[in-house]
Amino acid sequence: MATRRTLREMQLDPTLTFQSFVVGPANRLAAAAARRAAEAPGTSYNPLFIYSPSGLGKTHILEAIAHYAAQRQPDLRVLYQPVEQYLNDLEAALSAGDREGLRERYEELDLLLMDDVQFLAGRREAQEMLLRTFDALSGTGGQIVLASDRPPGEIDDLDDRLLSRFSGGLIVDIAIPEYETRVAIARRKADERRAVLAPGVAEAVARFSFGNVRELQGALNRILAVQELEGRTVSERETEAILGGRAEPGVAAPSRAAAPSSAGEFASFLEEVSSTLARVVTEDRWRAQLEEAAQRWEREGYQPARLRAAAAGDTSPADLEALLQGYGRDVERLRELAAEVEAHGLALPEETLSALRDPDRLAELQKAVAAARELARPFPPVPPEPTFEQLPVDPSSLAVSEARRFVLSARPPYSPFYVVGRGGTDPRDLLVAAAQELLAARPGERVALCAATEFGQEFIRALEAGLVDPWRARWRGVDVLFVHGAEALGETERTQDEFFHLFDELTRRGARIAIGAGGPPSELKGIGERLRSRFEGGLVVEFEPAAPKDAAALATRRDDWFRSPEKLVWEWPEVSERIVEELE
Repeated sequence: MATRRTLREMQLDPTLTFQSFVVGPANRLAAAAARRAAEAPGTSYNPLFIYSPSGLGKTHILEAIAHYAAQRQPDLRVLYQPVEQYLNDLEAALSAGDREGLRERYEELDLLLMDDVQFLAGRREAQEMLLRTFDALSGTGGQIVLASDRPPGEIDDLDDRLLSRFSGGLIVDIAIPEYETRVAIARRKADERRAVLAPGVAEAVARFSFGNVRELQGALNRILAVQELEGRTVSERETEAILGGRAEPGVAAPSRAAAPSSAGEFASFLEEVSSTLARVVTEDRWRAQLEEAAQRWEREGYQPARLRAAAAGDTSPADLEALLQGYGRDVERLRELAAEVEAHGLALPEETLSALRDPDRLAELQKAVAAARELARPFPPVPPEPTFEQLPVDPSSLAVSEARRFVLSARPPYSPFYVVGRGGTDPRDLLVAAAQELLAARPGERVALCAATEFGQEFIRALEAGLVDPWRARWRGVDVLFVHGAEALGETERTQDEFFHLFDELTRRGARIAIGAGGPPSELKGIGERLRSRFEGGLVVEFEPAAPKDAAALATRRDDWFRSPEKLVWEWPEVSERIVEELE
């Protein structure tokens, strides 16, 4: 029986199940078909193709299928992943010359769930691989479920054979939920948060014209944040005031290399054989030189294949001395790289460790070390200020209270935490203060804080250096991500795509994400709907300066850092002591 191989451990959100999915007229057909695919894979609709605009529950349905199928049949080989990971797997397989191995691993699956299929547009190699995977799984009774933000016929440059196979299954869409379903969703989300809504509040929230479920969830998050901040239940008539200002959306520890040992009887035998060979070729001095050099480097533990190949030739190399010196320089570079790996604890792939002793694999090793160096590169330290105490805002404001809860809660009830700068305030200041408090409470957390423009510059640098994969892995390994100036993402294409995939991967892992921008998500120009809806799906708060009546109190509270001669009053008990004579 063939050994079962897995592509990777699935990282599923435990809350995205059929039980937590609210079914209504807009998604009833998709939900029914999905449950059928999970109950009896490969027997009804194959493939099942689900499409809808962003934020309406495609990912929820796919993960619900994975949960349900795995629970019913624990031995079922199930894989859920975005198309981006599929493309990464294919790229890595092509680089390693293991295309067939990757194809076999996918074809061993019983249930393949793939999200964001629209990104297959124009990827001919990936489409060909998926076509073969589809045919193989169909032949063995496997099930494929695909999700996209558009129907198959609207995916640009899609192979006609794939389009034909997609059309041969079941294609269903998910529409924007109507009022009643929105009410049910609001109540369900509140129940998941163990929050109590006053009568009529869920209905009031549902009356807003939301473009998708994430925006509805973001509005509900704001209601619940006010309730928790003020320790009371928001009434129905307050709901419109709280949401009224909101623009309507949508109109393995590091591996270390050990030097090979040259001791023992076998090593002595090799040395004796090498010496004999050197004597045999004395009539060709150049061969003797090459063989002597090969023996010397071999005794030091290095592979002399290059020198032995030259010695086996019919004539002397054109520049024998340059060949020997070049080999020596390559060995010296190997030593430098080995020292760097050891000193910095860089983790190299197991298959690359032998390259530390093979000068002919120097280019491969340099690439692996560069990737390991990129993966291990630390993020810039969080600035020491401003702290929460130094912010020119009311410390009891919603923005400050929720920022503290975001970093101190075991698991914040929303994602992301989105801060809008108002009245001249900079959302970066609030994010810096939050990051400082988080590190003080949990110093072991891996925190990244940067501007969106810096994120884009890093991506360009990784592209130029050919280090995109380790760059992605480094960012996707953070525990908490703080990004300010998010409006700059609207000026990019590839960077925005990378940030979208980073956002989804961190969300899937349960990592925290905080975003700062000069306006709410609905006002960010150039931001794709799929990313905008994810911003809307968290908690959006406004970061405003303190009201004038609080200015004196804030100045007193911060007189150690906000002091100037014009704002000081000196007090003496005696009036006469207050007289200051003007000196002539």
